[in-house]
Order: sequence, then C-alpha cells, then structure tokens
Amino acid sequence: MAKIYTAPFAQTPKTATAVATAATADIATDAPTNTVELLTAGAEGAIVTRITAIPRGTVTASSLLLFLSKDDGTTRRLVDSALMAAHTVAATTAIPVTEFESISETTPIRLEAGDILYVGSMVAAADGIAFTAQWMDY
Repeated sequence: MAKIYTAPFAQTPKTATAVATAATADIATDAPTNTVELLTAGAEGAIVTRITAIPRGTVTASSLLLFLSKDDGTTRRLVDSALMAAHTVAATTAIPVTEFESISETTPIRLEAGDILYVGSMVAAADGIAFTAQWMDY
C-alpha cells in the first residue's frame, strides 16, 4: 500500500460503556473468562484517551483489567489494570470513579483497525461495575 502523507486526525468524539458483573479469571492465559467487550476500533484504527469505572453497588476492593484482542476476541491479552477501592454505596455519599491512570490525552492507547478492548474485574460485583471509554476513530 502506498504511503499517504496527509496526517489523519481523529475528529468525532465517541463514548463506549460496558458492565462487568462476574469475576474475571484465567488472566495468565490468552482466553480469560468473564470479560466484556468495551469497544472496537474502526476501519482506520482508533485512539483511546480515557477509561474509567464506577461501581453500581457496594464493592470490595477490586483489581480492574483491560485486555486487547487483535483477532476478533479469540486472543485477549492483559494490557492494563487499575485498583478500585472498596466502597459502600449510600444515598449520602458520592460514588468514586476509578481511572486507568496510564491512559490519558497525553498517553493514549492507539489501536489498529479492528482491535477490540475488553474489560473485567477480578472480584464479582452483583450490581455490576460500569466501564466508560472516551475514544475516536481515525
């Protein structure tokens, strides 16, 4: 394929969400269980600038996981994690948001066309943990 010298810029902001409830296991393999698809990069690839998680109910401390698949989900490799602190959800308290701190506007994840990001939690959460991504296709 010939090189194109016009710089591609991501232009349309997108958000994606996913909810994980079951505990992710087998993370030392390429086929972890109980992961949930968060987003799929478009035909020209994508740039992900933020991923967060928030519990939808009371949770114990939980290791949150981010996986990358380059083959339609068959192989899912661990690429990042974050620690969600224990929290009791109550009508009089704010629910803390957990950031995947290595992902930001200045240090985004750049995805190839068709790459898929999956998320999971090492601890089951009956009410679920809602993950959100901010991203753009090229």
